[in-house]
Amino acid sequence: MPSIIHVPRRFVANEWGGTETVILEISKQQKAAGAHPRIITSMALAETHHDVIGGIEVERHAHLYPFFGLTTEQRAAMDKKGGNLLSLPLLSALLRAPDVRLFHAHALKRLGGTVRTVARLRRKPYVVSLHGGIFDVPAAELADLTQPIQGKFEWGKPLGALLGARRVLDDADHVICVGESEAIKARQQLGHDRVSYLPNGVDSQRFAHGDGSAFRARFQVPADAFLIVNVGRIDSQKNHLCLLQAFARFHATTPHARLVLIGPITQPTYAEKLRAFIAAENLTESVQIIPGLGNDSGSLVDAYHAADAFVLASRHEPFGIVVLEAWCAARPVIASRVGGLQSLIRDGETGLFFDPEAADAADQLADRLNRLHASPSLRQQLGEAGRQEAFAHYDWARISERLEGIYQLAETHAAGPRTHAS
Repeated sequence: MPSIIHVPRRFVANEWGGTETVILEISKQQKAAGAHPRIITSMALAETHHDVIGGIEVERHAHLYPFFGLTTEQRAAMDKKGGNLLSLPLLSALLRAPDVRLFHAHALKRLGGTVRTVARLRRKPYVVSLHGGIFDVPAAELADLTQPIQGKFEWGKPLGALLGARRVLDDADHVICVGESEAIKARQQLGHDRVSYLPNGVDSQRFAHGDGSAFRARFQVPADAFLIVNVGRIDSQKNHLCLLQAFARFHATTPHARLVLIGPITQPTYAEKLRAFIAAENLTESVQIIPGLGNDSGSLVDAYHAADAFVLASRHEPFGIVVLEAWCAARPVIASRVGGLQSLIRDGETGLFFDPEAADAADQLADRLNRLHASPSLRQQLGEAGRQEAFAHYDWARISERLEGIYQLAETHAAGPRTHAS
């Protein structure tokens, strides 16, 4: 059976996020359907060159960041978030991979250019997924991504040009956007119409069943506490500081409230800023940061079931897979009115919105928390509506079927005449 080669920037079990979830779950569905998915990636944050995660083979290769003057800390920051890496060993591995049906790039820049180059040399189709967005990203988020390389001389630009890094989306046999707003902007800005909106999915059965009491006992959350849960990287994109400011206001009138932030720390300086705020507001006993729950942890599922409310306060969010996970646990969701969340959630029906860019954003979020706390019936109504939405439209089996259709469109395009520039 020909291989489907997934190429993300990194793939490790101890630094998990939405992109890793999507790739693994899609790969598992493809394997169950009789395909042969493989993940070929860099050594970013990894210790071993070969691994098996969730039954899927992972192959990793040495990489570097072609900038003069990078410190060890800056290289580590780029490994964690958004580094424009270069890996000639990875390029060689893609060229040598036997019996390939299709390449699926999950990154742009030099890594995307590597996939583009290999696909063209081997005359194979390639598709690109925009997990983090490219056409619908706020300027502040872009500034965070490039902060480690500010003032550094980039000697890798000629290699990027050779790989066609700037033509990855133009030459792709198909472009996949996980957010509907991103797909609309991509169609407007790209010189072709090979763009599809394909939302992320969820393992609905897994997240439908959990033990909230066990989570509360393990992390010493009182049984009668009003528990707010957030799941996501500890990173400025996720806007935890706004959530903490709102929680401080909410906690002042609801002292039995508790807040748990779950996710790997991708910006250590931001995590320290959060801890400083927690200490300054005397919230140490009421707020926990839990960085160590893996995606396969039963406690992660239990966390959703322990929650009275789930909050995603992101400044930018292409999709928001954690919303689906909270929905499967029938938990009410409060989220930012940004990016892909705007088409995922129906305000007042499957969740509540607030504006993270408003001057009174923290007050808005605190108001939504007060509304949920005051109305158990509203919590139940929103949670049940979300559960029905997730089960009806976002199970991974359904998403995988749609992805196969996109692959077939890409193969049809690749088989036709190549009229774009080389």
